[in-house]
Amino acid sequence: MSNRYEAIKKRLRGSIAPVITPFKANGDIDFEKQSELIEFQIENGTHAISVTGTSGEPSSLTTEERVQVMENAIKTINGRIPFAPGTGSTNHDETMYLTKKAEEMGADAAMVIVPYYNKPNQEALYDHFKTVADSVEIPIIIYNIPGRTAQNMEVGTMARLVKDCPNIVGAKESNKDFEHVNRVLLNCGRDFLLYSGIELLCYPMLAIGGAGSISATANVEPKKIAEMHNAWEEGNIKRAQDLHFELMNLNDVLFKDTNPAPVKAALGMMGMIEPVLRKPMGLPSEALQEEIRETLVEYGKLEKTASV
Repeated sequence: MSNRYEAIKKRLRGSIAPVITPFKANGDIDFEKQSELIEFQIENGTHAISVTGTSGEPSSLTTEERVQVMENAIKTINGRIPFAPGTGSTNHDETMYLTKKAEEMGADAAMVIVPYYNKPNQEALYDHFKTVADSVEIPIIIYNIPGRTAQNMEVGTMARLVKDCPNIVGAKESNKDFEHVNRVLLNCGRDFLLYSGIELLCYPMLAIGGAGSISATANVEPKKIAEMHNAWEEGNIKRAQDLHFELMNLNDVLFKDTNPAPVKAALGMMGMIEPVLRKPMGLPSEALQEEIRETLVEYGKLEKTASV
């Protein structure tokens, strides 16, 4: 592997925050708020930024809007921490276009999701990812999220891609099958960058040699998630374990409805954004919003008298 990829692999570790896409009340993208959210992440110790992944509602954005969100993000970050936007979609040509755009604008890596809805078989998945990876030099992070895509990239397929594509450097595994993610590292190499996309597996992933996490909860509580990774790297296992359990209630409530609806509701309560999602997505039920509000009070994010 080239020195170029070795260098970025050393930097792309820890908490990569998948920043939401903020909208104005009329549904337009609020780029000023997006910049504020990124600053919030950097100020709280987040190690890297991603946009237009699941938390960024990419399927509700036009292709040009996705480019604009990436451009605003990289301009805001200004090289302070790594940037790895989501560039995948269910459309192969769009994925190629967005991944090339990420490379052109200077992103440190691109995160490419397993295509959703159309359920390609394993050989088709291999061909899709190899074609994308071969078209660019930018490092690629495979995003495997079978709960959203209705298709799981098998370990053998991922291992073939890693062997045949030097710029495929890691994977975000939003996979509750912990045996599967263990076998990813076994077969793709212990230096493969494996990130947890399942909140309750962020700490366990570190224990098997994972590189970090890409957790939607980082939108609400970036400091503690970054601190958990820092504690692990410093060998303070007790502190990392404590933070894992401290975050559990918040992780649970933010996934009682489809991401990013609860996260956006929480950020709205915190006064950080207009809590707007584009149709067909919508805010959680009033009952769940009340539970989110109570949890934010518990975590010191809201006063007891606060309301949406």
